[in-house]
Amino acid sequence: MLTLSIYLLTAIMVIDCLFLVLLVLVQLPKKEAGMGQAFGGAATDALLGAGSGNVLTKITRWSAGIFFALAILLTVLGNVQNTSGGGGSTLQKNLSKNQSSSALPVAPTNAVAAPAGTPIQLNLPGTTNAAPTNK
Repeated sequence: MLTLSIYLLTAIMVIDCLFLVLLVLVQLPKKEAGMGQAFGGAATDALLGAGSGNVLTKITRWSAGIFFALAILLTVLGNVQNTSGGGGSTLQKNLSKNQSSSALPVAPTNAVAAPAGTPIQLNLPGTTNAAPTNK
């Protein structure tokens, strides 16, 4: 049930986002230039009336408020779903299993510390350990 409500609220949020973008693009700017003019400022006045700036501003504020409320609500519901153990992806579950079962590499117990000033010799695969020659 919780997953269904999350999907429904996400769909409402996407529709609200598209509506909010449309509202911002249709609004007339203060100096009568910009994206509002691209859609025709006179068309907006004819469609919504001469005082449409105030109406569009109020609708934009309500739409933005709904967007933020949905964002907070979806965050809370997502956290509730993850902490209850009912949700979460398989990848997240596998990662948490691997993190708990993996151990740090342990140094061999028979390692002997070299005295200070002794050069360290690395034994890499594919290399030969030839003794250095001093002539």
